[in-house]
Amino acid sequence: MDKNLLANRVAAASDKVLAEVVKLTQKQGRRGSQGTWKQFLNVYEKKFGSGFSDPARRSRDSLVAFLQTFTDEDGLKFVDNVLRSLSNCETLKETMKESLENESPEQRLVRSTLEHPLYLSKYALPTYEKGWAVTKVRKKPKLLRCNKMLAVDCEMVLCKDGTDALVRVCVVDADLKVKLDELVNPCKPVEDYRTEITGVTAEVLDGASCSFGDIQISMKKLLSRGTILVGHSLYNDLQALKVDHARVIDTSFIFKSSDGRSPSLNNLCKCVLGYELRKAGDPHNCLDDACAAMKLVLAKIERGVDNYIPLIQPDVKDASYNVVGLFMLSLLIMIATAFCLSIEFPSYNIFSICQQKIATKVIIMMTTHKVIQGVGYSVLAIFKNPEEACQAFENLIGSLEKDTSGRPQKLVALQLDTEDLLAYGFAK
Repeated sequence: MDKNLLANRVAAASDKVLAEVVKLTQKQGRRGSQGTWKQFLNVYEKKFGSGFSDPARRSRDSLVAFLQTFTDEDGLKFVDNVLRSLSNCETLKETMKESLENESPEQRLVRSTLEHPLYLSKYALPTYEKGWAVTKVRKKPKLLRCNKMLAVDCEMVLCKDGTDALVRVCVVDADLKVKLDELVNPCKPVEDYRTEITGVTAEVLDGASCSFGDIQISMKKLLSRGTILVGHSLYNDLQALKVDHARVIDTSFIFKSSDGRSPSLNNLCKCVLGYELRKAGDPHNCLDDACAAMKLVLAKIERGVDNYIPLIQPDVKDASYNVVGLFMLSLLIMIATAFCLSIEFPSYNIFSICQQKIATKVIIMMTTHKVIQGVGYSVLAIFKNPEEACQAFENLIGSLEKDTSGRPQKLVALQLDTEDLLAYGFAK
């Protein structure tokens, strides 16, 4: 790997891309010559240390300096390939924005997927590893206007060497016609067929002659000339196929549940399509799942891609504020956010509860707002010490998104007991 070429690629990357590369090193526990990201910060920026370790809030110089500590061959390949993948995504997004006046519903959903807050982290696929196929990102207007869609779903088994192996792939077009339905020979001993999930058994796979390489060749042909690939949590299927394709629509991104979490495919089918994909405990059906993903995209297009489709999380009841709930509510408000924090609650008044239960060093303000099923309430907590509040927000585990004002927020689900669940949205 040419270090100068990598240095040029790092210099050309946007701050957002650099931050996502560093986040991926954190997720994978990767170390440069000066250790992990936090260890590097303790040396590189002694004034702040690793107190504010969110890469998105660090200077470009810090991000570049850290990535330059990856000097061994494996580290160089990792940084180079992730940069290339994320930069391709950014290029595609910018190119698509240039044609907004002619944007089709299908292209709008591609852009919606690309702009999702989790896209860069979920779709930063390890294309630097052996055996990956990467479809080219072409800027030709004709290819970007292509509205052809294919939906895919895959099943995997656990092999005795500890790796996963692809065993079935199904692809359907927008008319739900089957374009590919193949059983794949894992070509190595299987430890667990995961039959309760995959529906695949040793008998089902007996005699399967299609190889993983055959599937990759077939997928590359299907995805040629700007085809849009559809799927639910599609990054998992791309990982299974070892195919990196930029023009995608992810149904787990284009629909939002009432609590902000990614909805399940089964729940989407019930709420949007009006049928149950499978009963609880039933195994997946690869072909049914691919068809369901395509049906969801077609339904989204039919109802208007920018129109909100309300979803209801199954088996979630209105939570009652018992003693445990009040304690957790107080604790969450105390640890939650950066300077100003909005917390979304179910549709009943909790103002008096907050006044009684929250520590006096936090200023509490109450606001109301309209929601789909009545009136909702928000609590604004203002902390005296922004540094500690920022650190608390960074440490909070949740889905990172943006609120309607463009401020970073984290969506957190809290399980109080076996029956009640409260969903909170924490925003800076």
